[in-house]
Amino acid sequence: MNCRRIAVTLCLCFVLVTGRQAGAESAYQRPSGKVLEVLRAPHAPYGFINPTHDRMILATPVDYPPIRDLAQPMLRLAGVRIVPRNHGIHNEEYLSAYELVNVADGSRRHVNTPKGAKLGYPSWSPDGKRFAFRIIGTDSMELWVGESDSMEVRQIAGVRVNSILGDELQWMPGQATLLVKGVPEALGPAPAPPVAPRGPNIQETAGDKGASSTYEVLDVLKSPYDEDLFEYYATSQLMRVEVASGRVSPLGKPALLADVSPSPDGQCILVQTIHRPFSYVTTFERFPREVDVWDSTGRVFHKLASIPLADRIPIWGVRTGPRDFDWRPTESSTVLWAEALDGGDWNAKVPHRDRLMLLKAPFDGQPTEIVRTEQRFNGRWWGEKGGLAFINEVDRIKHWTRTHTIDFRDLKALPRLIWDRSTDERYKHPGYPVFKTLPNGFRVVQQVGESIHLSGTGASPDGDRPFLDRMDLKTLKTERLFRCERTAYERFAAWYDVDAGGFLTRRETPKDPPNFFLTTLGKTVVAAEGEATRTSTRRPITDMPDPTPILRRITKRLVKYKRADGVDLSFILYLPPDYKEGTRLPAVLWAYPLDYADPKMAGQVEGSTQRFTTLGWPFHLFFLLEGYAVIDEPQLPVVGDSNKIYDTYMEQLVSGAKAAVDKAVELGVVDRDRIGVMGHSHGALMTANLMAHSNLFRAGVARNGAYNRSLTAFGFQNERRTLWEATDTYVKVSPLFHANKIKDPLLLIHGELDPNPGTEPVQSVKLFEAIRGNGGTARLVMLPFEGHGWRAVESTEHVLYEIVTWFDRYVKNAAPRMKRQ
Repeated sequence: MNCRRIAVTLCLCFVLVTGRQAGAESAYQRPSGKVLEVLRAPHAPYGFINPTHDRMILATPVDYPPIRDLAQPMLRLAGVRIVPRNHGIHNEEYLSAYELVNVADGSRRHVNTPKGAKLGYPSWSPDGKRFAFRIIGTDSMELWVGESDSMEVRQIAGVRVNSILGDELQWMPGQATLLVKGVPEALGPAPAPPVAPRGPNIQETAGDKGASSTYEVLDVLKSPYDEDLFEYYATSQLMRVEVASGRVSPLGKPALLADVSPSPDGQCILVQTIHRPFSYVTTFERFPREVDVWDSTGRVFHKLASIPLADRIPIWGVRTGPRDFDWRPTESSTVLWAEALDGGDWNAKVPHRDRLMLLKAPFDGQPTEIVRTEQRFNGRWWGEKGGLAFINEVDRIKHWTRTHTIDFRDLKALPRLIWDRSTDERYKHPGYPVFKTLPNGFRVVQQVGESIHLSGTGASPDGDRPFLDRMDLKTLKTERLFRCERTAYERFAAWYDVDAGGFLTRRETPKDPPNFFLTTLGKTVVAAEGEATRTSTRRPITDMPDPTPILRRITKRLVKYKRADGVDLSFILYLPPDYKEGTRLPAVLWAYPLDYADPKMAGQVEGSTQRFTTLGWPFHLFFLLEGYAVIDEPQLPVVGDSNKIYDTYMEQLVSGAKAAVDKAVELGVVDRDRIGVMGHSHGALMTANLMAHSNLFRAGVARNGAYNRSLTAFGFQNERRTLWEATDTYVKVSPLFHANKIKDPLLLIHGELDPNPGTEPVQSVKLFEAIRGNGGTARLVMLPFEGHGWRAVESTEHVLYEIVTWFDRYVKNAAPRMKRQ
């Protein structure tokens, strides 16, 4: 398709007029009684285990806050959604209650936080004796601390926390002091909006090429007034808070403080400060910043780097110059960082993409190059002892990753390769190192003699079976200490007593809700390959009740099958309570396509049928309460060369969906003529495309999707080519350009404040207009104050009402299908 035709098509799409169906509901609706009852049932609490692993806080989440929480005034500035009244983040998750659990005996005590308070996540001190947390107030973010022995909680007076740029609350080495970002005491009133514009808002480009990704254009600044507002609300005062006395001491001057990190000895603070000029095309993470080392009083005594504005970073690239600063945890004051050797561009052909640099206190010498990575540096893990460090690198194009170890005691020695594997590989995934918290608060890989422990999901052809391994760092051989049994889902949570072989797990079964257990390793046994070589016993620490007994009558099973081209696939089939064998049911297919470089990896089984069934986000399993079967997450892989993988997206998508539908029908439980399809975000693109390019489904529900990929011209999902480099592909995968083919009913739902630049709300509006203009059947539901995922109880209830009503009308009670002309 030539450029002129594209332009004409786009213009036609944008001049369509939105219409509203006469009599369409405008008030919030609620679903049926069973759905509503399960939705409102209490959910399992979060567990926050302290660094010494002898206590944990069970925190009750508020899954669905009232819409009034989301409706409070909000500013969208430089990639941050700010609540101006309290200097907080809009739509932030919060908790309603804490309980303190003693791991040794399972005893529980209620923490007497203020009644009705919105609690932030607790942050344990390194010694596990205190915890700090925020209370999200109407006019301020309050700082509170608690004592795990006395159970006393109290507010630190005179501190209003500023959480806008993160790192707002950290424990200092020494256990007794907090480093806090606060609202400056003398901040003054917010900038007043101009009575009249200062002038036009102008941007200019001088012909330099270098587009950033679609996903960086998130709530960007748009005017000088926006700049003033961002600077006002994001400015914070760093302060030291002595927990015992409540004494507050300011450090340095108020500034746009971004990343802040105390050194392992507590004598220095690594501070990154943002400054003007700001950008109107990218978020605050890429604004200019100074990287300084402060002393313990807040005086700048060494400048590590001055980083300029980076608003032309290549797609999937990184900024040039120093980045990813970090302290070495086992030394007093040693800073490391990464630097790109390829201009930050993955297209560049170079022998090494990054290098790691080191500089020790007093920071008056030249930095030392530690190691170079062949591919992009992807983070480091520090060892607990000696000079051990793990260096990770990733090739996102080939879906490949490597991990090496280096020894800081002998930097002349070559790095040692530990893992070299596909990022898509699940069955042979080695797991991740088990960490511990040092007394200075830094997390490091726990070392037991010459060994470390690895914990992983344990993916297998039969589903996930989490494991705990011990790996000898000399031989790199592993021993499987623990593996979840086949009739449960149990994962390692933390060591309780590593010498005695005692550790915490979180265990659940299809009948038993998730609970924490204290598991102890026993004698050595002969085991089959991949199974545990040690016996184990367990005793419960918590005893959570089943909040929704009706869900125990739901059944589920793992189903395996092949795509037409031979790729192995699977899905989990859910059947409603008290299902009678041989009955064919209406069904809902819920999926999210993923990209793979290797077809062998694409078909590896994900998930487990042994999890405790709960119904929550993303809501598709609620259809089980209405008599539907659910084809849950059938694998719809897009396999091929990462540089042009979306050229065959449509063919692979339709083939994968057909294979799943055919298998579900073959099992005798699904009525082929009564199947609906539903997806969210990239899954919504899938849904609309399947409605346009297949005849498999009677109706669809597409939520918060992107349907015109010309509006995401600088890449989408894992497509790294621009619209101008792959025009035909962008058009082919965009259901807006094929809206005339969407003949069956499509329900579009979108949060009005979706912050994802790839799924702006206008995407749903325009697809609805296109379907309407072509005589199709569609319904558009825009959710006030909601983002990319919905949270308000009113929104959640209404979405459930909409999707059940839609599929009841067009799927469950559909008339026999008429042949398409």
